[in-house]
Amino acid sequence: MVSTEISYGQKFKKMFDSIFMERVHRFVSNDFTIRASAVNATEVVREMQRIQNTNPLPTIAVGRAMVGALLLASHLKEKQQVGLYVRGDGPMGRVYAEAHFEGQVRGYTPHTYFEPAQYVPGLSLKEHIGSGVLSVTRHIPFQKQPAHGTVELVSSEIGEDIGHYLIQSHQIRSIISLGVYLDTYGKVQSAGGVLVEVMPGVEDDVVDILLKNSQDVKSSISEEILKGGNVVEFVKPYLKGIDFTELDHNYPINYYCPCNEDRVLRALETLGIQELDDMIANKETAQVMCQMCGKPYDVLPEKLTEIKNKLYRQTLN
Repeated sequence: MVSTEISYGQKFKKMFDSIFMERVHRFVSNDFTIRASAVNATEVVREMQRIQNTNPLPTIAVGRAMVGALLLASHLKEKQQVGLYVRGDGPMGRVYAEAHFEGQVRGYTPHTYFEPAQYVPGLSLKEHIGSGVLSVTRHIPFQKQPAHGTVELVSSEIGEDIGHYLIQSHQIRSIISLGVYLDTYGKVQSAGGVLVEVMPGVEDDVVDILLKNSQDVKSSISEEILKGGNVVEFVKPYLKGIDFTELDHNYPINYYCPCNEDRVLRALETLGIQELDDMIANKETAQVMCQMCGKPYDVLPEKLTEIKNKLYRQTLN
């Protein structure tokens, strides 16, 4: 009887999660010339901020990158993932985000606590990320090397840079809107985005309709989320006058990091034999914390000795 109750409880939880957990919604025009996606990513961006304790500007930068990665990943295939890496010459010039087709996402900047002397002009990223490049990497199962493309940053505001990448690397014209809204304390109140992609060869009059539609959209998606808007409703203004259908994509989004002990041990190899020797002599336990998810790892002196011996054997080859 107890096991039956547990089974029903698990089924209810699974049903509850599938109904109420956020996911990326995907759409396609009925003539298959346009595809779109939209997401309310508030909870995963909040989770990133909670783990990394990011200040306002880093929160917006990483949050936008996470939303953009989720939207791009939803247009891939099962088991595929995409990584976005922004490298600028400004004081906050490194931003990374990674998302899977199945809804897993994570993001990071090494400049977690960056804060300008004054917030002028507001929460714009351009001045702080600076000039540089956006690298986009697609990981495809069973391929030895990922597909990789790099373009110059055109605005350093993340969204426009992703659009520039799509046209330069894939000849796909797009409209993209990414938003992260913070309260007066710098905490995430909403985050989300919309991506509309036009397949190559589509007539210019269709593109003109989409551009006009986007110009008519007055409120940001983060504002619409704050108002309690439904994700499907976010897409309708962009596709006004175009018949479209929502596709199945029942993968709840979640903040996920694939870190594990093996990866931590490989990272400790970079310390070198001398530093490992010193830690072993002092009987120190290496305390490592994943920067992306906050998970702690304690590596005992015995394991450090194994790493040191491995490095020593490699020097003999």
